[in-house]
Amino acid sequence: MMRGAAIGVAFIVPGFSGGSVAAFLGVYERLVGAVADIFKHFRRSMRILIPVVLGMLLGAAALLFPIQWGVKNYPVPTVTLFVGLSIGGLPAIKEKAPGRPTAKNAAAFAIPCLAAAALAFLPAARHAEGFLYHLDVGGYLLLFLVGAVAACALVVPGISGSMLLLIFGYYAPLVSVIAGLLRGVHPLVSILVLLTAGAGMLVGFFAVSLLMRRLLIKYPRSTYFAILGFVTGSIVAVYAPFARSAIPMGVWGWVVTVLMLLLGVALSLGAFSIAKRRRGRKIK
Repeated sequence: MMRGAAIGVAFIVPGFSGGSVAAFLGVYERLVGAVADIFKHFRRSMRILIPVVLGMLLGAAALLFPIQWGVKNYPVPTVTLFVGLSIGGLPAIKEKAPGRPTAKNAAAFAIPCLAAAALAFLPAARHAEGFLYHLDVGGYLLLFLVGAVAACALVVPGISGSMLLLIFGYYAPLVSVIAGLLRGVHPLVSILVLLTAGAGMLVGFFAVSLLMRRLLIKYPRSTYFAILGFVTGSIVAVYAPFARSAIPMGVWGWVVTVLMLLLGVALSLGAFSIAKRRRGRKIK
């Protein structure tokens, strides 16, 4: 449940992926396997998924407002804390791919790294916030596909689902539909829109889980090098919005930012060391 709480917190931080946290906490393979086998081994899968999902909900609910406050008022130090967590988690992911990298593994790292970094520099599509209330059949099919693609971010470490929805131009409209539903605006249409997007996400989530499980079984080293690439590239993507619009920070602001980075690295490395001790491995 505590690992799930950490994953849930990552989901509400802009630009971050819960899959990255799952990878360096050592539960990524188990979660992907549980999702992929949910129909084949339902009880075993649910024993893994239920505590993680409960932890995600509790973690996100408990820290939603503090993190939103931090991102709004002190964005660079707040985001840097999670960058530190990601950097400190890289050794845990690298441990899954021991030995010197081959040319194939180097390519498996470089291509996802560049792809994850490039996402932040793609121009976001623009749609009116209320356009989802006036979709035709083709519009609902496109919404389903957008949901399926965005769900890839729930499984692939280093890719942010909110960032993909932002690039497609669906993030603000979907948030507007959710807010409108709570106010009773076009309730039937809002429910249909959210069910369509949710169905797409569900299909995409299971499809990518099956793919990732197959890759982890057949090509474990290359897959983990690709995960390393996605996580590394996502760090660049997180800082890209700050590079486009300069945020004034005094000396103390930079001091706090560095401290947040060191704190994040220390927390990740500490969690990694504790996990290794529990597995009975010798710490190098």
